Amino acid sequence: MALQAAAIVADPLRLLFLGAGVLMGLVLGIIPGVGGIVGLSILLPFTFELDPFTALAMLLGLSAVTVTSDTIPAVLFSVPGTVGSAATILDGFPMAKKGQAGRALGAAFTASVLGGLFGAALLGFSIPVLRPLVLLIGSPELLAICIFGLSLVAVLSGNAPMKGMAAACIGILIATSGEDSQTSTLRWTFDTAYLWDGLPLVPFALGMFALPEIADMVIKRRSISGDINAGTRGAQMQGVRDVFKHYWLVIRCASIGSLLGAIPGMGASVIDWIAYGHAARTEKGAAETFGTGDVRGVIASESSNNAKEGGALIPTIAFGVPGSASMALLLGAFLIHDIVPGPDLLTKRLDVTYSMVWSIAIANIIGAGICFGFANQLAKIALIRIGILAPIVVAVAYVGVFQASNGWGDLYAVLFFGIIGWIMKRMGWPRPPMILGFVLGGLIERYLWISVLRYDFDWLGFPIVATLLALTFFGLVRPAVRNYRQSKKQTRAPVRLDLQWRKPAGDAWFAWAALLLFVVVIAASARWEFGAKLIPQAAAWAGLMFTVIHLAGRLVRIDATARATAAAASQTSGSADSEFDDIPSATIISRAGVFFGWCIGYLAMTALIGLLPAMFLFLVGYMRFQGRESWRLSLSIVVPIWTLFYLLFHQLVHVVWPQSLLGDLFPALRAINALNII
Repeated sequence: MALQAAAIVADPLRLLFLGAGVLMGLVLGIIPGVGGIVGLSILLPFTFELDPFTALAMLLGLSAVTVTSDTIPAVLFSVPGTVGSAATILDGFPMAKKGQAGRALGAAFTASVLGGLFGAALLGFSIPVLRPLVLLIGSPELLAICIFGLSLVAVLSGNAPMKGMAAACIGILIATSGEDSQTSTLRWTFDTAYLWDGLPLVPFALGMFALPEIADMVIKRRSISGDINAGTRGAQMQGVRDVFKHYWLVIRCASIGSLLGAIPGMGASVIDWIAYGHAARTEKGAAETFGTGDVRGVIASESSNNAKEGGALIPTIAFGVPGSASMALLLGAFLIHDIVPGPDLLTKRLDVTYSMVWSIAIANIIGAGICFGFANQLAKIALIRIGILAPIVVAVAYVGVFQASNGWGDLYAVLFFGIIGWIMKRMGWPRPPMILGFVLGGLIERYLWISVLRYDFDWLGFPIVATLLALTFFGLVRPAVRNYRQSKKQTRAPVRLDLQWRKPAGDAWFAWAALLLFVVVIAASARWEFGAKLIPQAAAWAGLMFTVIHLAGRLVRIDATARATAAAASQTSGSADSEFDDIPSATIISRAGVFFGWCIGYLAMTALIGLLPAMFLFLVGYMRFQGRESWRLSLSIVVPIWTLFYLLFHQLVHVVWPQSLLGDLFPALRAINALNII
């Protein structure tokens, strides 16, 4: 089956799409603030018309290499392209300042491709081991695995795991919108036909991740400055030799990346630091040289963050539990292309599974090769001004989300969840648990319904189920127990609990809103039939409990020393404004309002003159008046982009564009194919 999958991936057309995904991933990895999850959410709607093998190859090509190219700005500018290269800065940038940028980049690219190949190999060889294990697991065990996976993501969401679990419950509730398949009950449709089949994944993902990141970049208005010098070929080859000299370090750190990547929720922001810390503790002389320009620090970080992709696919394929937020979007692609994760992917659809293994391996090789050949040219991408980048991303998101379903509702949804996602980010509420809850909501409902229908509630006593639920509970209470012990150790005195009311901060206001949402859901679904209200009631009551515990944690404080520690932790996890320390809050809100105002204006123009004409005016208007670019530069960028979209989506794909007021006034124009865009 592995050889058959290799032949499938070797098809020239699929390799072309895989290469296109790799190019997109490299570009997005270099641009600070725009990572793989944003790229996947943008690319997902463009894969609807592709066959499953080609679609997965393109998506995996993108996600596999964003942590390869993100090394370039990290080494040259001390700015991580994605969170996966944050640890690379510690030694990569000092090496660049010493004139060893080429050596650092050569080592990073080589370590990345070897780590990626290691992760792909681990995935390939783990499939025979997983097959008998998965075949022994039934619906109750799969339900417990889903809950355990959500809890892991929540625990890794910061210092307040209750917020992560509450966000996951909100995601599950959003996933229950539409007509219930068991009882035909309409849930959360708000009298709109758009939501009868449930909220689509694409506008939800685009809104929650793409728009908030672009909004933050608009608020910062910071450009990267620095000399672009990726070094000579000889210097890069020195880095290659360094990697093979320290091959045992590569193997160890790639193993760490692969194994930790297989744990749901263990993202790149954690893995590269763990691998770096391991190298700092185990390598000879590391205590004196790490952080000052030691190539071993670059090797440790880069070999681990690429290896995680193969590891993260293991729980995604075997159990339908995404190993990361990016894998949650890939799981959405599975469902779009009628691929059911679990036993089928390890028995009947092994060709699909092994095609993903080959895609990751080939993508890493292509990505590293391109980085070696064009490092200096790729580095210039990091210098793109936000006034040019922001409107392009928004325009691509709007066109992509519409052509996927040809529905106005998706355009409204991406804007609505974009605003919600930005508010959550500003108030310190984690978004990955919400999207994981959304993606897993359907699976959780199915497994819970089957488990209750077949076993009543006896399945709660099954050994695997009880073990996983116990681990879930332990993971949720462990942070509180750890904080208690640390406080007791610091004060060396009996710890007293103290009630103190504090003025609500941003995260508290969102918590009160979430609390109100859960109460409304419980009241509204109380009269539904059992099958329809089972998951909404369970998720709402669980979310209510998590939110109350979080709010209670703001009242209960431990004695003086512990109070200061808890307050600092709460301040860190409760607000994301720390990255805007030099920008007043009023300015942050004003700039965000202007950005989302342009997005709303884009929709209004679409209603008046059509999506493609509105796209042209939006791009030119934003670059000229908001980005303050010249007319000449704005038009020189917009005209080729708009022409490409017109030829691709109107002439080749034949998208049925939304009807506008202008088209209603002049219906004769719609009879002309070239002008049937209004």
